[in-house]
Amino acid sequence: MSHFDVIIIGGGASGLMCALTAGQRGRRVLVLDSSNKVGKKILMSGGGRCNFTNLFIEPACFLSANPHFCISALNRYTQWDFIALVEKHGIAYHERKHGQLFCNDSAKDILAMLIAECEKAGVTINTLSEIRNIEALDNPNADDAAASRHESGKRFRLDTNKGGLTAHSLVVATGGLSIPTMGASSFGYEIARQFGLKVLPTRAGLVPFMFSDSFKAVSERLSGLAVDAELHNERQSFSENVLFTHRGLSGPAVLQLSNYWLPGEAVVLDLFPGEDLAQWLKAQKKSHPKSLLRTLLGERLAKSLVQELQPLFWPAQADTAMAEIPDARLEEIAGALQAWSLKPSGTEGYRTAEVTLGGVDTGELSSKTMESKRQPGLYFIGEVMDVTGWLGGFNFQWAWSSGAAAGQFV
Repeated sequence: MSHFDVIIIGGGASGLMCALTAGQRGRRVLVLDSSNKVGKKILMSGGGRCNFTNLFIEPACFLSANPHFCISALNRYTQWDFIALVEKHGIAYHERKHGQLFCNDSAKDILAMLIAECEKAGVTINTLSEIRNIEALDNPNADDAAASRHESGKRFRLDTNKGGLTAHSLVVATGGLSIPTMGASSFGYEIARQFGLKVLPTRAGLVPFMFSDSFKAVSERLSGLAVDAELHNERQSFSENVLFTHRGLSGPAVLQLSNYWLPGEAVVLDLFPGEDLAQWLKAQKKSHPKSLLRTLLGERLAKSLVQELQPLFWPAQADTAMAEIPDARLEEIAGALQAWSLKPSGTEGYRTAEVTLGGVDTGELSSKTMESKRQPGLYFIGEVMDVTGWLGGFNFQWAWSSGAAAGQFV
């Protein structure tokens, strides 16, 4: 039976950050990961370049049933703290649009940095670890519980495929359900429920939309085409790239809005965001009276897209010169192109989702330490809890911030 001050279940971004933080405090730390190597999602992120944080981290860029929960951790370990760590290790990086920071070379640099910091702090990492049972060795409601914990230091016993383990603090950093091929599972939620914590309903986030109506054929024909557009619903709006796929829609604007979409809802696509398209069309009518509408729009949009739009929005005027189209009709067409209502049949689900929405209820946890209010010594960090960031490095920053927060107290 091996004893550790801290056992962390999960060797992803948050787990490794917690491990190195606790190790730097002199804690004896063990990381258990079910996979054959740690940090697999780090390696695949950002197209292999790891969008490791964002210059513009704000609590408003995170979704949670308790939107205030993330503030404390984000304030105490900021994007600037992580950037300083990256720079200390000499990792070259660059900024892309919207403050996204990526490695110049490879996501392997970020993982190597975290592992190096863990090794320096004396952290033990065990891969291919299967946890068969977790047991609390004390009753937090018993009168003498605090005394018994203090004396033994052993609050949890784990039965694993590599033998029995005990720990003073147990950290759950198992992630969510997204990308099951990377080893994602519901294990973290099961641990939470075992110890009486509430788990909020989960669903796929940052995920492409699928369609089953007539738009599916349109998206199939346009598959591979990307347009800069605005996508919105009643709750949120994103102006970014929209990508047509053989299943429906993807791209940054779509992934972002998926976090705010509910099944059965329509989303609205504006192909000319921030523009008065009606005025532009009427001006074109004066300057190019003999031109066809598809010809003029073909200078602004991909011709393949215009070919799909014409039978949808101006079939009767397909071969009508601009001079002969009434202004009122041009205004109608402009309105349709700037408010194209589309109704997804669903999303692609956890298979391609970048994150999991929902999870362990933050009302069960301390926002300062990430510790369970019900079970002393039990902590939850990263994606397993009900905090989800926007696309663009926000979820990594939550991993770093929540991991560092717990690492200071375990």
